[in-house]
Amino acid sequence: MTIDRPSIITTTTIDAGFAVRRGKVRDIYDLGDEILLVATDRISAYDVVLPTAIPQKGVMLTQISEFWFDFFADRVPHHLIEVIHDTAPNGLEPYIDQLRDRTMRCRKTNVVPIECVVRGYLAGSGWKDYKRTGAVCGVSLPEEMKECEKLAEPIFTPATKEDEGHDENISFERACEIVGADCMKLLRDRSLDLYRRAAEYALGRGIILADTKFEWGEIDGEYILIDEVFTPDSSRFWPLEKYEAGRDQDSFDKQYVRNYLTTLVDAGKWDKTPPGPELPDEIVANTAAKYREALERLTR
Repeated sequence: MTIDRPSIITTTTIDAGFAVRRGKVRDIYDLGDEILLVATDRISAYDVVLPTAIPQKGVMLTQISEFWFDFFADRVPHHLIEVIHDTAPNGLEPYIDQLRDRTMRCRKTNVVPIECVVRGYLAGSGWKDYKRTGAVCGVSLPEEMKECEKLAEPIFTPATKEDEGHDENISFERACEIVGADCMKLLRDRSLDLYRRAAEYALGRGIILADTKFEWGEIDGEYILIDEVFTPDSSRFWPLEKYEAGRDQDSFDKQYVRNYLTTLVDAGKWDKTPPGPELPDEIVANTAAKYREALERLTR
């Protein structure tokens, strides 16, 4: 099967004198008091940016984040000023085709260097930690839990925020040492509140929100929600109708890509180091469809 791959943007080329930093997925432009977060169509797995893009992935991620920022606007302050559609900021008009529908214009903050992870189900690195220690980030859990089993209550499991390589799961106490106890208690409580409310909303649309991660920033003494929110890149989304504890789950997120790559790793065809392998057209098409379904279920 060969698919048409139009409108793919893997790297933006905005030559307007602004400093740029390129993350795994986003190109970030510093405008002074503001930043532009441009969600490209790059996709990463195992902390490796793959050479194959997912068409319109950045547009879909931006639409989902915009929805959630608006959904929680009366509960928590955030950094989003606007999503750029047909009008570019002054001086960036020549680049509107690169920015359109995939760019968030945001307030610039001092980023809190902790990933605020909330888990409602025992999956991913949490499952690996549990099998090894019976706990996740120092939070003890009951014995004999199953993979992907629902937790009695969501748990807050912070991680270090690394620009390169893997984020490292840490205890809440260690997070308090890094950024201060008052800050971490506030962000823990806010993160748990947002997760519970989003999980309830998503469940009503046939989606299990298994876990998610938040980023927070500080500006003028206020902590605000930043980056992306409840997207398939920052969360695990499972279809409710196919859920069954004790096994890996079908998903609306990039776990589908990870599962394909795992077959290559198991076959000795890739060692999880750059450069990553090209993705077949079928994997690209199915991944784009999963992102699209998550968008439509959540926001329509």
